[in-house]
Amino acid sequence: SFNSLNHDMTLPEFKFIWYMEYSHRMWGRVVGLAYILPAAYFWRRGWLSRPLKGCVLALCGLVCFQGLLGWYMVKSGLEEKPDSYDIPRVSQYRLAAHLGSALVLYSASLWTGLSLLLPQHKLPETKQLLRLRQYAHGTTALIFLTALSGAFVAGLDAGLVYNSFPKMGERWIPDDLLAFSPMLRNIFENPTTVQFDHRILGIASITAITALYLFSRKIPLPRRTRMAVTSLLAVACMQ
Repeated sequence: SFNSLNHDMTLPEFKFIWYMEYSHRMWGRVVGLAYILPAAYFWRRGWLSRPLKGCVLALCGLVCFQGLLGWYMVKSGLEEKPDSYDIPRVSQYRLAAHLGSALVLYSASLWTGLSLLLPQHKLPETKQLLRLRQYAHGTTALIFLTALSGAFVAGLDAGLVYNSFPKMGERWIPDDLLAFSPMLRNIFENPTTVQFDHRILGIASITAITALYLFSRKIPLPRRTRMAVTSLLAVACMQ
């Protein structure tokens, strides 16, 4: 990799990257221990209910799987590709899988923790509330998809292709949007298409979150729920 990329890198520059990677790995191992050691202690003391034992096992398994995915991702950047003239890089597919797994792990941990700490509100199952819940689930899926598309942008360095907004260069739809064949390859491997998709998904996400907020204002909701929806809108705008 050194012969193909960054061959003019100095030793201090290399050390900076090495320590970043080393810190990330060590932090990941600390997170793993923060899950597994307390889980084993609470399990042994008999403090976990039967459903919670299932959640704990799933979370600990996901932590281990996350570490395995990280190794699998980094490995792809070290593989020799004699037929390729591209610079060495990790697979954008594995990068997206690693990020997606981390998001699932974080969300599941937060959901489990809040379920234990905060009592569930018993609200009447009105048609409006059901629609709000369905729309919130759809918005969650859209945000998740947008984040995964960001991993493809990072993996392909697609952010370097166009740096103007809302147009891409001088055009709304760039000429090389479907340059690869077969067409499906463009979605995952064409940097222009990957950046275009990420832009569209980002705009769609903030539109969906704004609509969710406006719809939630029409329904009588607990203070905690209102605060969550408002915080979601604030973070979306900041993002």
